[in-house]
Amino acid sequence: MAQDAAGPPWAGLEDYHLDIITRTDEERVRIADVTAPPRDFTSAWAFEKNPAGGQTVRARDTADAFSQPAKNLTFEQEMDFRLGNGMFERVWVSAPASTLASDGLGPLYNARSCQRCHLKDGRGHPPEGPEDSAVSMFLRVSVPTQQADTEAMEAYIAGTHPTAPDPTYGTQLQDFSLPGHAPEYRLQIDYEEVEVALSGGETVTLREPTYTAADLGYGPLHPGAMLSPRVAPQMIGMGLLEAIPTEDILAWADPEDADGDGISGTPQIVWSDVYDQPMLGRFGHKAGNPTIQEQTASAFAGDIGISNPIHTAGSGECTDAQTDCTAALHGGDAEQGGFEIDQVGLGLVTFYSQTLAVPARRDVGDPDVLRGREVFFKTGCADCHRPNYVTHRLEGNDPASFQLIWPYTDMLLHDMGPGLADNRPEGRASGREWRTAPLWGIGMTETVSGHTYFLHDGRARSLLEAVLWHGGEAEAARNRVVEMPPEDCEALIRYLESL
Repeated sequence: MAQDAAGPPWAGLEDYHLDIITRTDEERVRIADVTAPPRDFTSAWAFEKNPAGGQTVRARDTADAFSQPAKNLTFEQEMDFRLGNGMFERVWVSAPASTLASDGLGPLYNARSCQRCHLKDGRGHPPEGPEDSAVSMFLRVSVPTQQADTEAMEAYIAGTHPTAPDPTYGTQLQDFSLPGHAPEYRLQIDYEEVEVALSGGETVTLREPTYTAADLGYGPLHPGAMLSPRVAPQMIGMGLLEAIPTEDILAWADPEDADGDGISGTPQIVWSDVYDQPMLGRFGHKAGNPTIQEQTASAFAGDIGISNPIHTAGSGECTDAQTDCTAALHGGDAEQGGFEIDQVGLGLVTFYSQTLAVPARRDVGDPDVLRGREVFFKTGCADCHRPNYVTHRLEGNDPASFQLIWPYTDMLLHDMGPGLADNRPEGRASGREWRTAPLWGIGMTETVSGHTYFLHDGRARSLLEAVLWHGGEAEAARNRVVEMPPEDCEALIRYLESL
């Protein structure tokens, strides 16, 4: 990839969030060997049954399959996991309340607990009817601007797409509110059917959504407001994704498609409020947060209205234009540093999110699964859904240390075409780009979440529909799926269901 003398904007990014033990030359050789592109598709590969390495747990056939602690936790770590789980499930109430540790909700919010969006630590869904409360889905909002947030961002993130919060509604629309406050909006989704013909004569009907922020509670949105729908993603394996070396992710970056394969992944770069440095974006549908701690803090503030050491406003995401909201009594507690959740609580929820286990693969040696795996690779799906990595070797008893993992993602941004475009830039991500979603556990979605809705907004009602929505850099792979024999398509879906 051609670069100027200074290198690409992501040159020099470091993993400030990890206590790293530098890999030896011998380890690098072993890692290159174990993560080399596969050649043999006739049998199960070594270690692929355990997608999370030593953290992998037995696959359960119950709704709590995504709610288990990583297998390699120490006794003390499992206690922290349990405490974090309790805080993840905590139902927050308005201030003032007798339960000082649980008050501070809102005044505007999308949910009263983390668990309410990530039910059973699984995937959220769009509303299934006019009476269904869309608590696991919301709209992000921003307006264009010519100014980046800081000079440091301008210096480190050349090519960014600068945006600003809506002056009235901020960066996220909340559809619930405390008594005496108006909710910001009601989410309205209208679907139009789109038919896709497959080679075997089958027709698949996709549903193309249009999103409207209806019943606005604080006046009109900015004329240039850009809306983007977001469904809560599954929670498993996040600590392992956080421990993948930045250099291993950046090795796949090819923004100019110098190798001519049609795939031009771009790293997201975000400013870390914790480390006061630019870092690789890893979490969120557009990789807008660099660490699980910052992703968790953002969710507490934006989704529940809970102040914390990173997002300190007691009124959550309320803006200066929402004067009743900013003036409302909040639940800041002197014993918690004046916040509604302190660093200890935030750390416990972060640790819980880092150590939710990935279930073991099912049927890895099944002939249909093996055939589907070959189709997956030869169709080009693995060009973005990269199969495996080895995490950093880390100090202490860090459960993410030096694990061979199979998340099926490159953690990069890709142009997914006009069909999936939200037309809302975020950082380096354009309005057509999304982070490659990890695929581990995707076949257990119905078991855990009771539905089979996929993609960033849940528009796809099956794995096949999700594949058929792929465009842009994935257009060629998607077309191969459309044109392949029905038995190959069935095998591909069977493989995805085994992940």
